[in-house]
Amino acid sequence: MAKSLTKLWLGGLKRLLAVQTEYAEAVTKKRKPMRPARPKAVAKPSAKVRAPSAAAKAPPAARESRVRPRAAAWASGAWTRSFHSAPAAAGRLINHLQYGLYIPAGHALAHMPLVVMLHGCEQSIDGFAEGTRMNLLADRFGFAVVYPEQSKHAHAHRCWHWYDASDHAGGAEMRAVVSLVDALVAEHEFDGERVYVAGLSAGAGLASLLAVRYPQRFAAVALHSGPAFGEAHSGIAGMDVMRRGTHQDPVELIDQAVDVAAYPGMPAIIFQGDADRVVAPVNGDQLALQFARLNGLVDAQGRPQAGEVREDHKAGVLTRDYLRSGRRVIRLCHVAGLSHAWSGGDDAVPFHSSKGPDATALIWEFFKHQRRVGAAAEFDGAGALPSVARG
Repeated sequence: MAKSLTKLWLGGLKRLLAVQTEYAEAVTKKRKPMRPARPKAVAKPSAKVRAPSAAAKAPPAARESRVRPRAAAWASGAWTRSFHSAPAAAGRLINHLQYGLYIPAGHALAHMPLVVMLHGCEQSIDGFAEGTRMNLLADRFGFAVVYPEQSKHAHAHRCWHWYDASDHAGGAEMRAVVSLVDALVAEHEFDGERVYVAGLSAGAGLASLLAVRYPQRFAAVALHSGPAFGEAHSGIAGMDVMRRGTHQDPVELIDQAVDVAAYPGMPAIIFQGDADRVVAPVNGDQLALQFARLNGLVDAQGRPQAGEVREDHKAGVLTRDYLRSGRRVIRLCHVAGLSHAWSGGDDAVPFHSSKGPDATALIWEFFKHQRRVGAAAEFDGAGALPSVARG
């Protein structure tokens, strides 16, 4: 029985990855640069040839990368690859977490915000940095970005174990990310009250786990093409949630996992493509409802109990905002025609699409208004539970 279940899980995973690979190959073919023609012999210019105009002398406008360099090749700051010795996981004496850290130039390190970026399956941190262009935004606004990288020894396809919070899987991965964040805040004196976490697909699943289990470490969360929280506890169940959403009431799942009355709140921005064949669009709606519950905006039946809900539909994007006292706490963006890919990204990189709004810019615009008051004491080891994140 166990053997047949394993074969079923592996078969389902292969089918899901085939969908992702099919999309990536289609994009690559679409954007494959043409082979440059051989240069023709050019005659020496005669005296009659006019000098180039000022417009012709102007440097070419900056454009998206098409050659996939590492992130620092098209950003002006420092890109460092390293590993963090995280707390030992069950069955492993050594738990090294690989990561890339981007620090923009020309900004003071002390009290700099930090954004944690969690990649999806079949992604590397270099590709994720390039596809989202988060480092370019970091240059502009002065925040650091860290990209933890899942090991192929932990998962052959570099998927995070978002569906398994046990000590030997997702639980160990959560602790490793939190330990890395603590170490970076201590080493570089980043602002512990302005640490944010964002993820794509399986990375969004792990980001949800971190937001629910370690709310004191993060001021806000961004979830792109992520599965709903709480129902999946195995790979097979995880694929079922991805395909259909949760069978159980999503609010009920939150209430089973968290003491909502004691939870300190977590602002969230959620993106979901309506043409996503890997993670069903209903997952985005369920995540929005779950985080509305975590922020006390809906009751146990999912009915609004505080603030208001506003919807806006324009330019192919349905936006739903949950507000409290006029401040946005939850934002859900349904993007028409977007597949399983980062909205408004560099579509030369697999799992990123130029279709839709610039998710990277919208995420930072949402993050920059959030702060986890009292989190600095947590990073200093004081152990005090911080108050609700606020704008």
